[in-house]
Amino acid sequence: MATRYDPQLPPHPHQQQQHQQLTHQVAKTTTAVTVGGSLMVLSGLTLAATVIGLVLATPLLVIFSPVLVPATITVFLIFAGFFVSGGLGATASFVFYWMYRYATGKHPIGADQLDRAREKLALAAREMKDKAEHYGHQTQHQIKSTAQDIRDT
Repeated sequence: MATRYDPQLPPHPHQQQQHQQLTHQVAKTTTAVTVGGSLMVLSGLTLAATVIGLVLATPLLVIFSPVLVPATITVFLIFAGFFVSGGLGATASFVFYWMYRYATGKHPIGADQLDRAREKLALAAREMKDKAEHYGHQTQHQIKSTAQDIRDT
């Protein structure tokens, strides 16, 4: 005999656990995309700023300085811009790789610390919720007792 869905019954624990795992997976993936994408954008902006800076600064350096000084400054700016851009790109790639390994459960370096921090935050939130419920019930009881005292007088 088939059972009907009853909205008053709590969800099956296995279904609830699957839903929590799916939600956790979506949150991890969203975080990975956000952090990695931000670093990639920062890398691209740095590269663009380097090129624009060189385009704007090179004519001024050539006009107002001897030939060797602007050449040295230009070479330095080129290398600095490419190193910073490459470093940010490599960092973004590493973050994508780390988050992928974390999201797929392959346990990358630092995952234990991240999980412990998440558990501490969850515990603190649960304790805060319990305290709020306790104080809410305590206040509700005091209001009822005060109302009863007022009616009795």
